Amino acid sequence: MRMAHEIVESSDGIDRLYLVAIPNGGVPLGRILADNLESLTGQRVPLGILDTTLYRDDLSTRGSRPLLRRTEMPSSVDDRVVILVEDVVSTGRTIRAGMDALMDFGRPSHVRVVALVDRGHRELPIKIDYVGKNIPTQPDDKVIFHAEIAAADGVKDAIEEGHEFAVGELRLIVRAGPPADSPSLSSSGTPPGTPLGEEQEQGV
Repeated sequence: MRMAHEIVESSDGIDRLYLVAIPNGGVPLGRILADNLESLTGQRVPLGILDTTLYRDDLSTRGSRPLLRRTEMPSSVDDRVVILVEDVVSTGRTIRAGMDALMDFGRPSHVRVVALVDRGHRELPIKIDYVGKNIPTQPDDKVIFHAEIAAADGVKDAIEEGHEFAVGELRLIVRAGPPADSPSLSSSGTPPGTPLGEEQEQGV
């Protein structure tokens, strides 16, 4: 709810706001933000879903065929204050890809970024305007976002031994990454059953 308050306080009304969630992890967070904003203001902010896969700058280096996710943009973003929603931000490359993809749907007046967790490790000059929690991590650590709504997207509860943090009503688990030669890793270096947000930000 705190991030929703910050969005309202920094906006000249919410009539022009447009939430755009980056799958997978940004989608449940986007729904939570939309609900919280409606509770605060009585108005429903539009929520779009924007797949960034084909806009990534590392697409050619990934050996397997990219997994495309759905894009659902209910309207143009022309002259709207767009807030890109991501669960975990690390290098900033997914957010950069989101900004590139966004331009195919119009010309927003402003683009802002909200994230539940900022891990650091930035490789691009990407600023997070609204952040739930800054959590210093090692590059190989995993940040797992747990929310009731995530179950609807088929995300399994994968709590393992690690450090637990709370951001409002949400829980986060940070656990150390596996050894480089761990047999549980897939050929891409991503464990099977990857939790929310890891595919976009893990090691990129």
